[in-house]
Amino acid sequence: MTNRVPAEVFPPGEFLRDALEDRGWNQTEFSEIIGRPPRVVNEIIAAKRSVTPETAQEFAAALGTSAQYWLNLESAYQLSKVLPADERIARVAALRERFPVRQMIQRGWIAQSNDNTEVAASVLRFFELKTLDDPIVFSHAARARRVERSELQWAWIFRVKQLAAAFKVPRFSAERLLAAMTDLERLMTEPEEIRHVPKILAECGVRLIVVEPIPGSEIQGVCFWLEGQPVVGLTLKGDYIDRFWFNLRHELEHVLNGDGQDDPITDEFNESSGGERDPCEVAADAAAAEFCVPQAQLNNFVARHDPAYSHLNFLGFSRLMRRHPGIVAGQLQRKINRPELFKKYQVRVRPIIAAAALTDGYGQALPTDI
Repeated sequence: MTNRVPAEVFPPGEFLRDALEDRGWNQTEFSEIIGRPPRVVNEIIAAKRSVTPETAQEFAAALGTSAQYWLNLESAYQLSKVLPADERIARVAALRERFPVRQMIQRGWIAQSNDNTEVAASVLRFFELKTLDDPIVFSHAARARRVERSELQWAWIFRVKQLAAAFKVPRFSAERLLAAMTDLERLMTEPEEIRHVPKILAECGVRLIVVEPIPGSEIQGVCFWLEGQPVVGLTLKGDYIDRFWFNLRHELEHVLNGDGQDDPITDEFNESSGGERDPCEVAADAAAAEFCVPQAQLNNFVARHDPAYSHLNFLGFSRLMRRHPGIVAGQLQRKINRPELFKKYQVRVRPIIAAAALTDGYGQALPTDI
């Protein structure tokens, strides 16, 4: 935006001189009227002294104008003496308004620089854009809330993409991934067994990336493809065993179905508006729930015990399902809408998986250029 400045702006003193001439007053007479030394009036007329709020009020009282009139004249004159702001400032402001530049620098996603031009170039490279006005286009399937600044989510997704590009795995095999589901199920009895998940997935050609989210981004996970190879990104937001397995299996269903290769799919995971969800997301949720606890058995357990659930029966059912009680608790809570039920069994697993997977954040820093 270009600041438009008049060709010539006169100081307030010019208007004061005209007002005095119209009334037939000289400067000495006017100074006596407002109770000021003649020097003050003379310096204002000569543009050697600025109009202050006090003198503006005195001029207004003597000349029948408003104080704001004189202050406006002073402001316009002072602005006329200042060169227009560099358009570069507007571009830098637009950059930081659209993108979470400060957070990206703090997280090491782009390099710190005192040169705003270099910062802008780094942001464009990060998001693979040519100009700051270009829309971000990248096919994926994500579990995320709708937020006012979608670039917070885009920044997280592109950091996952950046890390995944440096992560080499064998060629993806859907058959191997399907067969590996049995191996993954065997890990669901103890929290510590989660450490084996990244290796099992990598052997199937699936890259698992963990990136700590930017506050306010409200995203759980993503699935996308790089050169025909699937990538699963998780935020580990929530940090409970049931959420980890549900979110992981949700994204793996996208992988098995080949989702996220065409138009972007965003699942509003806490959608309360009752609107229709994408069928791909409905299918991924159903597969994740079935993987966490077979739903027919869970429904049968609820029918037999609701509303009086005992710890003994609950633990016995968990052993029968060969699932950690925290996983069963999460599914049961959602099924009957009782989030407090057996909550103590929902153990935290973030440190376990963060130490085993390629992780950025949660105390583990990675270089800017991978």
